[in-house]
Amino acid sequence: MPRGDSPNERVADERTPAPAAIGVDADPSAPGGADFDTREDQLFKSLDLNNDNHVLRTELERSLARVGLGADDTRLSDSMAALNAYQRSLKGEAEEPVEISIPKAHFCKAVRHNIRLIERALQGGMVIPDFEDFAADIARIYDLTRTDRSGEAANYIPQLDLPQPDVDRYGVALCTIDGQRHAVGDSSTFFSVQSTCKPVNYSLALEEHGAEAVHTAVGYEPSGQSFNELTLDKRDCPHNPMINAGCIMSSAFISLTEKRAAMKDGSFSELEARGWSGKRFDYVMNRWQALCGGEKPRFSTSVYLSERQTADRNFALAYFMREKGIFPDGADLHDVLDFYFQCCAIEVNAEMMALVAATLANGGVCPTTGERVFSAETVRSCLSLMSSCGMYDASGEFAFTVGLPAKSGVSGAIMIVIPNVLGICTWSPRLDATGNSVRGIAFCRRLVETFNFHNYDNVTGVSGKKDPRLSRLQLQAIKVNDLIWAASKGDLGAIQDLLLRGADLGCADYDLRTPLHLAAAEGQGHIVDFFIRQSLEAGSRIDLNPKDRWGGTPLDDAYGHGHKAIIQMLETAGAVRGRNLLAVGGRVRAPAAALADPNKTTEMIWAASVGDLGALRRLVAQGVPLEIADYDLRTPLHLAAAEGHLAVVQFLRAHNVSPNPRDRWGYTPLADALRHGRQEVADFLKANGGTVPGSGTARAKGGNGTGRSANGRRSRPPVRRKA
Repeated sequence: MPRGDSPNERVADERTPAPAAIGVDADPSAPGGADFDTREDQLFKSLDLNNDNHVLRTELERSLARVGLGADDTRLSDSMAALNAYQRSLKGEAEEPVEISIPKAHFCKAVRHNIRLIERALQGGMVIPDFEDFAADIARIYDLTRTDRSGEAANYIPQLDLPQPDVDRYGVALCTIDGQRHAVGDSSTFFSVQSTCKPVNYSLALEEHGAEAVHTAVGYEPSGQSFNELTLDKRDCPHNPMINAGCIMSSAFISLTEKRAAMKDGSFSELEARGWSGKRFDYVMNRWQALCGGEKPRFSTSVYLSERQTADRNFALAYFMREKGIFPDGADLHDVLDFYFQCCAIEVNAEMMALVAATLANGGVCPTTGERVFSAETVRSCLSLMSSCGMYDASGEFAFTVGLPAKSGVSGAIMIVIPNVLGICTWSPRLDATGNSVRGIAFCRRLVETFNFHNYDNVTGVSGKKDPRLSRLQLQAIKVNDLIWAASKGDLGAIQDLLLRGADLGCADYDLRTPLHLAAAEGQGHIVDFFIRQSLEAGSRIDLNPKDRWGGTPLDDAYGHGHKAIIQMLETAGAVRGRNLLAVGGRVRAPAAALADPNKTTEMIWAASVGDLGALRRLVAQGVPLEIADYDLRTPLHLAAAEGHLAVVQFLRAHNVSPNPRDRWGYTPLADALRHGRQEVADFLKANGGTVPGSGTARAKGGNGTGRSANGRRSRPPVRRKA
């Protein structure tokens, strides 16, 4: 863990001066007890809406819930216990206040117990940053697939042949590698794991014996036949561990080392043999519990008996393999089969199974407990075979259409793994002809149609699908900012590379400013020439006359900044000037904040422009300055004022953002508010120090106080040409 990431390793130079004796358990109300560092202060600031040095506990819990973390998450237990203690100190045990206002010192003391997780949650640093949007998409996919009632429940095992309405139950749950959780439908209904135990049994065998030993008796290849087909590969071994014969063989390896040792020293009596079978199943249940984050699975005796009574094919497979002599030394056929039936009769629900999948997605470490259940090498082998063999004899089609490691079971469950991102479980008992859940398959297909989760979606770097690993605003910032920033700096190589990767040269920012606007404004003639040549290409969609927020075109920018060569280039190419032209009030010097990370700058300003206060606060928690400015010296306050987002304007002013930053053209946020008719915002800014530059007051008002001229168009003063 890097220094500064844990509460016991905070970087010394970030901390406010405090006596050396004061530690994390110091009383913050005592003299010198305000022991909090820069990072803790940033988290507090992001929640302190009114900048009054207090935050509401409910606001903290809402912020955590928005990213998929519950206040009952065990990883937050120490911090929640500290807040509970503070709450009791205010009102006592008997009376629980509805709203608890927490001062900064107490807040920082509480959150530092679980600082890394809380920091990542408030900063938008979880693997799915816009978790609410992602959860809404999952719910939409669930609703689109729930109406499909085709297929039938597995009827060859009596206990799985469910009656109405149970056969039409449908649940979906997910868990990310950061422990963000969401569930819809019948996600808490228990079902038997059936064949979804096969990746677990295979992994347990690998953990104990290693891949080389296990694969002397089990192959790697898809069988191309039914999961219970009476067939072996050319070595007379099961084709892979994801079919019945293969899982029976994996089961033979589990806890075999202990049995062999006892047999070797002569201590393995018949009585101990019976006890060993129970110990072995206890061990497997313990591993399932670890995979489920500590929640204990159930066991269905009725399903186990039903499996055993209808297991003629499995007995035939086991005898066939014993005939070929491939069972490992010490394995008893009947004991192995009994154990296999028991494993299939373990019961979990979709929420628990999603955590199993998330543990595999996380390289074998349970996201909610941090316990390593399987080694990274075991997970790699398991996911490889789930990818090629996990969906019975529809595995090839699933790999082609969905492209994710998955394992299905005839109880209707599908466990889906998106490596390094999340795990999903769908459960719906109606099966198709290959034994896979009808709704589960439909859900998976819609999932990869919506998100770039298919293994090969990102090979080219170009995808029209959503990438939930980036926030909506991050995507906007990256998509637009890289091109605009490169154009403004004259980096032609970067623009050409982005074009090859599918970038849209005509993209626009929150002010409808395009790369061509910025190239013209900054005098980057070779970039303007490149855009002109691109516009002449067959099928080109590049517009040489895009209009920005104020109706200005790139030619207006060239005139405004006196770039004569660019004026000539654009006019020769047929470019025109806009109808409403913005005066240039002279070059404005960029503030120091304008030198910040351009993508963070753009993300912050996008957030202000769309009124996303939550995203703005996440950036504050990261330490991004609120007075940050872009390539046009436009700030969050400019955009919030222009779009009329009063709550954002109030938040910015509460945090002491200057009311009068000036953009490239010398205009202030109040001028923007007036120009666009945002009267409520304008009144607030006037009452809180906002001004309009004297030379632009009348123009900003548009002559009628509405931001529009008499003909209804957006008013814009004429460009003042340089000599």
